[in-house]
Amino acid sequence: MLGNDEIKTLIPKAQAGDQTAKETILENNLNLVRSVVYRFTNRGYEWDDLFQIGCIGLIKAIERFDMTFEVQFSTYAVPMIIGEIRRFMRDDNPVKVSRPVKELAYRVHRTQEKLQGLLGREPTITEVAADLVLAPQEVVAALEAIRSPSSLYANTFHNDGDSVLLLDQIKYCDGQDSAYFEKLALKEVLSRLPAKEHTVIHLRFFEDKTQAEIGIIIGLSQVQVSRIEKHALKLIREFMQTS
Repeated sequence: MLGNDEIKTLIPKAQAGDQTAKETILENNLNLVRSVVYRFTNRGYEWDDLFQIGCIGLIKAIERFDMTFEVQFSTYAVPMIIGEIRRFMRDDNPVKVSRPVKELAYRVHRTQEKLQGLLGREPTITEVAADLVLAPQEVVAALEAIRSPSSLYANTFHNDGDSVLLLDQIKYCDGQDSAYFEKLALKEVLSRLPAKEHTVIHLRFFEDKTQAEIGIIIGLSQVQVSRIEKHALKLIREFMQTS
């Protein structure tokens, strides 16, 4: 490993376009990338893919490091590597989610990490919502929106030693295929709604709540709930027409 002084000698050369200097810094900091990547294992991504993304973060750290910073290069590089990996994981979801919802989900994750450090345990949704000054339903909707969809070929459980796929658990009734696909289309449309509209529609039509009951749950007046519901229904119609 290069010492901090040696790295700071090479960085100006690398930033000036010296590829040999850049490669030397990269090769001597790959263990730093590996140590960060291990934090993100078991999240559904290939280790090699995350390692490559981490190396991109390291390259950005080399290009952006300011020699006036009174910190070691590694101290500066680690947040850059983490940020690059998290950005990749946020934007890699095959189901397209609006940027405001992604940003809210990112804030939720950061708050979860902060509260876990303070509390010494996994925080509850209510605790996270209170810290962000949001309704719990908004927190849940944001987290659900960025969840990776399950593969139909994923193993759900094992029965007598045999692997059972999720595909095998889907019930099919002859003559109901059109209704099944209509439900899929509706689910996709609902996933495109903003968090508050999604929550109101879910409570109103899937949990059979009145507008007054919804208002109590999410902390709004019945008039406000009514406006949100009308706006949500308008969006659904527009989405259905363009899908």
